[in-house]
Amino acid sequence: MDPILDKARTGQNVLEQIVNAIPGFSGYRERERRRDADRLQREYLATRLDDCKRSLNDAASAAARRGALDAINDIETARKRLDRVANRIRFADRGYSGFFDAVKIDESTLARVYSFDLGLLEGVDAARTAAQASLAAADPRAAMGTLVASLDALDASLADREAMLAGVK
Repeated sequence: MDPILDKARTGQNVLEQIVNAIPGFSGYRERERRRDADRLQREYLATRLDDCKRSLNDAASAAARRGALDAINDIETARKRLDRVANRIRFADRGYSGFFDAVKIDESTLARVYSFDLGLLEGVDAARTAAQASLAAADPRAAMGTLVASLDALDASLADREAMLAGVK
C-alpha cells in the first residue's frame, strides 16, 4: 500500500528494533519514518516535474526556429510555474509541530498527508504529459495553456495539503 514507508519499516537493523522496544519511542520512530518516506516521495515528484524542463526547452527552441516568438513568452510562463510548483512540492512542510503549537500533528494526520502526497503523482503525470504534448503541438501556445492549467491544479492541491497540516481541513 505504502511502498516507500513499508521499505523503511522493513529495513530496520537490530539496534533500531531494540530501541523500538522502549515504551513510547516506537511511536516517535514511526512518525519519523513516515516523515522521511513522505520527504522521499515529494523529492521524487519534484524531480519528475524538473524533468519536464527539457521538454519546455525543446519547445522553446522549436518555437524560435519557426519564428513563433510570441509562444516563447508562454513557454517561459509555464517554466516559471513549473519551477514554483516543483519547489513547493520539494520544500513542503514535513508535519512537525512544536511543544507549544496550537495545532498538533498526530500520526493519523501524517498518514493522511502521506496518502495525499502519493495522490499527487497523478497531477505530476498530467503535467508531464502536457509538457511532452507541447513538443508535438501545432499550436504551442495552446499546449502551454494546458500545461499551466495542470500545474495550477497541482498548486491548488498543495494548498489543500498545507490546509490539512494547519488543521483547517
